[in-house]
Amino acid sequence: MEEEVRAGSGPLEGIRIIDLSSVVMGPLATQIFGDLGADVITVEDPGGTLARVMTAGPVPGLSGLALNLLRNKRNVVLDLKSGDDRGHLLDLVATADAFVTNLRPGTLARLGLTYDVLREVRPDLVYCQAQGYPSDSDRADAPAYDDVIQAESGLPDAFRLAGARPQLAPSLIADKVCGLTIAYGVMAALLQRERTGVGQRIEVPMVDVMTAFTLCEHGGAAIPQPPLGSAGYGRILSPSRGPQQTADGWINILPYTRENFEVIFRAGGRDDLAADERIASARSRITHAEDLYREVAELTGRYTTDEWLRICADAGVPVAPVPSLAELVEALPEDEHPLAGRYKVIPQPVRFSEATGPVVRRPAATSGQHTDEVLAELAARREGGS
Repeated sequence: MEEEVRAGSGPLEGIRIIDLSSVVMGPLATQIFGDLGADVITVEDPGGTLARVMTAGPVPGLSGLALNLLRNKRNVVLDLKSGDDRGHLLDLVATADAFVTNLRPGTLARLGLTYDVLREVRPDLVYCQAQGYPSDSDRADAPAYDDVIQAESGLPDAFRLAGARPQLAPSLIADKVCGLTIAYGVMAALLQRERTGVGQRIEVPMVDVMTAFTLCEHGGAAIPQPPLGSAGYGRILSPSRGPQQTADGWINILPYTRENFEVIFRAGGRDDLAADERIASARSRITHAEDLYREVAELTGRYTTDEWLRICADAGVPVAPVPSLAELVEALPEDEHPLAGRYKVIPQPVRFSEATGPVVRRPAATSGQHTDEVLAELAARREGGS
């Protein structure tokens, strides 16, 4: 396909990232790098990446997921079991600032792509290795996907403590949180390299990331030693926490202060609750969160969603409508892909006053679309002796 590369700049302009990752975790991190202006070159196996087929798409190999996840990257296909193609990858690494992979330690060792090998090619390389479990553990090479890591992170037990059966979040939350962790880890290492001239190896074990993510608040009173209570943050675990039904739909009202609760209770015709001692202090509101959330939920049916939004906005009560996923997609801006046609663009969520240019500088590439281009660049570099 013909590709229009749109001009633009970003905080990572001039940085080259080699992306040897697949599915969602690694590609999300490298999408962030690409969105921020880096030259991202994805090295894809001849068999392709699962992200290309995870949802329906307008053309083969460009799923709805891939149209955003694979944007702002160049794509080359290399068979790393082939000596020539492995050599091409090493040549690419020699031009790179950072290398990101989610291959397991054993696979990296068999392919000869460990940190010790790659830093011989590029001594100041920032090398990021993300996999399910720590590389120095007996589970280093165990298969790990989002569901498995969620299960081990404590999230299912949080559902149990909230009164539900142990279950997984209906989102690839482990892949995405770990992708964000890769992104900030690599950028921090690049900043340190800028100051010291020294590269380094970063490891992102998914199970450690997600355990830390879950225990941030749910470690709770079990964190002090000896423990002052059980694990789990009570307000978040309240079964009644969440959207409330209105006269015509759903809303999420979160009274947070005493004044917030007074507004909601009076609007709902429960003046008696406005003086309730349970809302008197922050500690009391947390302790009695389940009862208070239930009281609020029993009142929201008195008005429509729009009426509650006005009541809350006028009084400064935290509130949000509850749109459907379909409504959120409909509200996204659109762009034109040269092969896939019109599609919805998920905007880059961080806004920089000094960065310019469109969200999509390069549309999502087909598998191997830039192989010839990138290999020609490497050949020219060798011929030029640079």
